[in-house]
Amino acid sequence: MTEEVKKIKIIFVCFANVCRSTMAEFVFKNIVRRQGLEDKFDISSAGVFDESVGMQIHEGTKEVLDTYGIPYENREARKLTKAEYDSADMIVCMDRKNVEAVMEIGGEDPSGKIHTLLSFAGEEGDVPDPWYTHDFDETYDKIIEGCRALMESAKTLANA
Repeated sequence: MTEEVKKIKIIFVCFANVCRSTMAEFVFKNIVRRQGLEDKFDISSAGVFDESVGMQIHEGTKEVLDTYGIPYENREARKLTKAEYDSADMIVCMDRKNVEAVMEIGGEDPSGKIHTLLSFAGEEGDVPDPWYTHDFDETYDKIIEGCRALMESAKTLANA
């Protein structure tokens, strides 16, 4: 009889779940896959905005992922739920406003599961929102930096 290993559940969060959080989800999945750790993680993304539910991944996000050869699936945006918050090990937000919105959904975060992506890279800043900046490359640069640093932290959890 094999023992089932609990996966580390990470949810990437941005405002609408069409640009940044989806990009981070697929970038991180690619990093995990390349390190052969798929069996250790449950990775997804969500937004905090009701009006975006059902929207497709932004074309700019798809273009950047295609440019770097990062696989992704087409899917619809969704909003983070309280149940997902409760079951997650880490909620990784793209900016501080997302942190505030997640706290409204999940509570005051007594277990410390809410983080900003760039905090893993030792930065206090936010991942710029390409919905407004139209600069998906800049967003990708920040996301890859944050995801690489997150992987270093997450590996210690995965090996615990």
